[in-house]
Amino acid sequence: MRLEILILLAILLLLFAYIVFRHFVRRDYRDRSQLGAVTSIMQLSVFVGYFSFPYLFNPPEWPWFWKLRGSAPQALQLLGFGLICMGFIAAFGTMAWFGMGKAFGVIVEGITTQGPYKISRNPQILGGYLMVIGIVLQWPSLHALVWLVMYGLILHWMVMTEEEHLYRIFGEEYQKYCSEVPRYLGVPKKTKEASA
Repeated sequence: MRLEILILLAILLLLFAYIVFRHFVRRDYRDRSQLGAVTSIMQLSVFVGYFSFPYLFNPPEWPWFWKLRGSAPQALQLLGFGLICMGFIAAFGTMAWFGMGKAFGVIVEGITTQGPYKISRNPQILGGYLMVIGIVLQWPSLHALVWLVMYGLILHWMVMTEEEHLYRIFGEEYQKYCSEVPRYLGVPKKTKEASA
């Protein structure tokens, strides 16, 4: 019975996230060029639901993700802790470098192509994903795996919506940036074409 509830709530949260990012956020960006208060609250609700998810479904030994003693063997715990630290630095370091106003979409002043944005168009998301992977390594379970997949889907929908918005604002300049820098990680398209 518990697995069925997990699956049902995961599907409902994913459906809610899809509707929020691919309908409401998209509409606000298209019609207002920024998020309204209701849409911002809905977006925040997606992340509150997402980050509450493991505490509802994971085993009792999952009380706090920052606790060093997870249920995995010590080598996985150390690897997980290392990924959490790297992800924290990548996510929050990038946000601090970028500026909080730009990081949260309040300030739109051109395309940032320097620093971590030379490597990835979404370094904060990569940092967040490293943290989630680190947590999953420390407390491996089917529930944690579902949580990891959910993060990827939710954030991908958010990124797709933001990219549409940035393309509308910056047009060819943003398209050129996208052709030079990968969405997440990988070899930029121009580098691939040059080596072929």
